Amino acid sequence: MHSNLQQKSKQDIEANRGFQVWWKMTRPHTLTASFVPVLLGTALALKNGKIQIGLFLAMLVASMLIQAATNMFNEYFDFKRGLDTAESVGIGGTIVRDGINPKTVINLAFGFYLISLLLGVYICANSSWWLAIVGLVCMAVGYFYTGGPVPIAYTPFGELLSGFFMGMLIILISFFIQTGTVDHSSIFLSVPSMVLVGMIMLSNNIRDLDGDKENGRRTVAILLGKKKAIYLLAGMFTFSYLWILGLIISGIAPFWTAIVILSVPKPVKAIKGFIENNVPLKMAPAMIATAQTNTIFGFLLAIGIFIGHFFS
Repeated sequence: MHSNLQQKSKQDIEANRGFQVWWKMTRPHTLTASFVPVLLGTALALKNGKIQIGLFLAMLVASMLIQAATNMFNEYFDFKRGLDTAESVGIGGTIVRDGINPKTVINLAFGFYLISLLLGVYICANSSWWLAIVGLVCMAVGYFYTGGPVPIAYTPFGELLSGFFMGMLIILISFFIQTGTVDHSSIFLSVPSMVLVGMIMLSNNIRDLDGDKENGRRTVAILLGKKKAIYLLAGMFTFSYLWILGLIISGIAPFWTAIVILSVPKPVKAIKGFIENNVPLKMAPAMIATAQTNTIFGFLLAIGIFIGHFFS
């Protein structure tokens, strides 16, 4: 009896560990980079009428699956190029640390893409088929971010492209499928999201600067050096808050969006963490704080837009 209980407990632990390994491989802390823009774009669409929940959910799931697939492509191609080892810092390296079959990883990534493609058909059928081109381009960028002969992540364009496609473009698509158009306010209000998603990539590259340099990458962090890269990170954080202030003053954003100021402790923590630490492992909390800045800022901005809609 006692032996059976021990065996069952061991199996439960292994099953839980298995789930944690697969969940970790999706890099869940990055999924907010796709969730928040969908929420923002939908919040902005409220002023044009009722929201179609089916389209919102389809866009949300498709965006998160493309993000998760992109993370898995990253996992796979970093392994193939020998960049991931059992000692790698961060949540990458599941293949080498946890023994996941590389083919399983790449097949699962393409499986996520297939589901996203089917959701995209539903979205296009209920909005515009022109979005099919946009969606395919987004998926291609997700693949070539770390795949292909010259991965985007190895160049100085990683922050710009990830910010545009995973920040601004997702907001505009989410707005368009609800309203059938894109207006100046949706473009202006998507700018901070573009910046903050790009900064998630920059923070990751600051942490991995030395290792990336050894592996021949040419990221913004490498080109600028750590000190100037941190200045850039701080400058972009500041720009995002000042941008919202400017939109409020100009009447484009409701006064309630000033609530984003409550997220300021996170970028302060991020900058402080990068300044005070040089060891990649010790810089990991600063990188997480950067991702949390995007999440909390985006949620607060969406809340401010919702409140502004109902009290305008």
